[in-house]
Amino acid sequence: PADLIGDRLKEDVLEQKGRLQRLVAKDVQPPDPASIRVLRGHQLPVTCLVISPDDRFIFSASKDGSLIKCKWEVESGKRLCVVPGGKKGTEEQHMGHASHILCMAISSDGKYLATGDRNKLIMIWDADTCKRLHIFTGHRDAVSGLSFRKGTHQLYSASHDRCVKVWNVAENAYVETLFGHQDVITGLDSLSRECCVTAGGRDGTVRLWKIPEESQLVFYGHQGSIDCIQLINEEHMVSGADDGSVALWGLTKKKPLALARQAHGMQDAQGLQQPYWISAVAALRNSDLLATGSHSASVKLWKCGEGFRKLEPLWDIPVVGFVNSLKFSAAGDFLVAGLGQEHRLGRWWRVKEAKNSICIIPLKRRATAP
Repeated sequence: PADLIGDRLKEDVLEQKGRLQRLVAKDVQPPDPASIRVLRGHQLPVTCLVISPDDRFIFSASKDGSLIKCKWEVESGKRLCVVPGGKKGTEEQHMGHASHILCMAISSDGKYLATGDRNKLIMIWDADTCKRLHIFTGHRDAVSGLSFRKGTHQLYSASHDRCVKVWNVAENAYVETLFGHQDVITGLDSLSRECCVTAGGRDGTVRLWKIPEESQLVFYGHQGSIDCIQLINEEHMVSGADDGSVALWGLTKKKPLALARQAHGMQDAQGLQQPYWISAVAALRNSDLLATGSHSASVKLWKCGEGFRKLEPLWDIPVVGFVNSLKFSAAGDFLVAGLGQEHRLGRWWRVKEAKNSICIIPLKRRATAP
């Protein structure tokens, strides 16, 4: 056992440095559509979701007018707690939000849940009890991205007001504000380092913010509005845009290492051929497995080629509607998709036949020789 513990510690150190890459993509089998579980409960499109660090619970939110935030048990599919919302301006009187929740994050110890809404508010919750603990105010427009720094209670938030803010949740304290994007920020992510990455919508940039140095790196590569972003490990990230492209980045290079154009194919929109927008991206942390979502009737799984210089399509998983959020479980044995009849940020189109729901997609792997 001592050797095993030693190996584990080595793995942990490598993982923290972003050097450990679990090569799992080659063994993932095509998911059986019949095995997908659908959780119903939201009346309106699901906008965001997170999985608890122990993979036992899913938290989700939607455009519901009463703004229901739900906690689900993965194994049973039961709804464990529902936080109703209210009318705008009544946030102090009841527990929930009073406008669309656009983003959420959970701390790596599973203690705190953060939610951000169109009405500029960030709410902090006890993830166990679903009780509200605090409201952070300070953003001047919709809060569009949230992420806890791994191993800490430091929270990063991004907003349509074009800035990133840093908060200390354990002390209910505001820390600082970072400026630089030229358009609304549409997404944000972070891992263990004291930095975060953001997608800048129509300013066409992805940015890496180094918090202690108060500096930022700017990356260019998509043609359209960059709508979603996620770190794969401490050195690489993936982003998706409304020009239909998915990009793989190394944090030391200004241009993408790999770019898949028209990743979800083309659609006929009012007689014009346009690529399907990429509305969600997810990475199984420290691995070579990615997932992307659009409203093209499928979630796609991808393999990152060697050195993250290639994006190879693996499987299509049939789902109907806008895929507004995607998350892999920490163990990589399932993928969760938040679906809606509309895109999380607007009402450009409706997919009438879609169900506003959460899909749990089991991921089976080929048995590999020990």
